Amino acid sequence: MNLEKILAISGMPGIYALKMQTRTGFVAESLVDGKRVTVGLRSNVSLLTEISIYTHDAEKPLAEVMRAIAVKEDNGPAISHKEDNAKLLAYFKEIMPDYDEDRVYPSDIKKVFNWYNILQSKGLVSKEEPNAAEEARVEEIVKEKVAEAKKAKTEATEAKAAPKKKTPKK
Repeated sequence: MNLEKILAISGMPGIYALKMQTRTGFVAESLVDGKRVTVGLRSNVSLLTEISIYTHDAEKPLAEVMRAIAVKEDNGPAISHKEDNAKLLAYFKEIMPDYDEDRVYPSDIKKVFNWYNILQSKGLVSKEEPNAAEEARVEEIVKEKVAEAKKAKTEATEAKAAPKKKTPKK
């Protein structure tokens, strides 16, 4: 499950896919209705990869929680986020028995189920563990791109710093 470019935007319902960056922010597309919105840099935006759920021991990344739901539901939809709190809490306790009840609120659990069902309807959830070889390959590609960018920047800096040759006048 790849949540790299999936966003939650404060004050806007649902989740969004990052499409492109602009000078003043970025363009995101709703995964619910497909509408594109322009989001300014002052908006409070969270990448789903950066969100975690509190447990008694540590924090569990949202991708792991989504994978646990996918395993329980066999990649099918979870219960609706509109169910009553007691039912949602009992269901979430089955998925994550060690979650911290004092720091994880019912509103957080509703968001998790809502987001899971949106991602599941788009075919973006998977119960398979991420492939370590695939992750290593992606990491290597990223390192190569960073090295290329550094090299290009160094070359550009050296080109600016090199003294210009004067051509004699005729």
